[in-house]
Amino acid sequence: MGSLAWEVIGVIDTEGDRAEWTFPADPGAVRAARSVVRAQLRGWALDSVGDLTALLVSELVTNALRHATGPIGVRLVRPSAPHGVLLVEVSDTLPDPPRERLARPEDESGRGLQLVATASNRWGTRPGADGKTVWFELAVP
Repeated sequence: MGSLAWEVIGVIDTEGDRAEWTFPADPGAVRAARSVVRAQLRGWALDSVGDLTALLVSELVTNALRHATGPIGVRLVRPSAPHGVLLVEVSDTLPDPPRERLARPEDESGRGLQLVATASNRWGTRPGADGKTVWFELAVP
């Protein structure tokens, strides 16, 4: 992952049942987040949810880039049991919760939260000390 080093502000933890990264508010953060998420899920033998998780993370990181400033955090929590639930969190510095909107067929954007809501088991937001966290859960087959 040497080429991604400049796009990751910090790797907080990738050992055990949690993995966390911080990315700059830069368009390269989307690609970097997808890459580290896929790699981590491969390392955990959770390839079955790798593509979907990377897609949903991309949507949430893109939203953070569009609406917030400052660093973007991505956190994965591995299921504690086989066939459990993968928890994924994306944090940014904007305290306002995201709003789902209905995109018209001709709209170029506006489908990210709809995609997260449709593809995940559950999703939501919670306020943080310096912004908010948008989270979702995926069932691991």
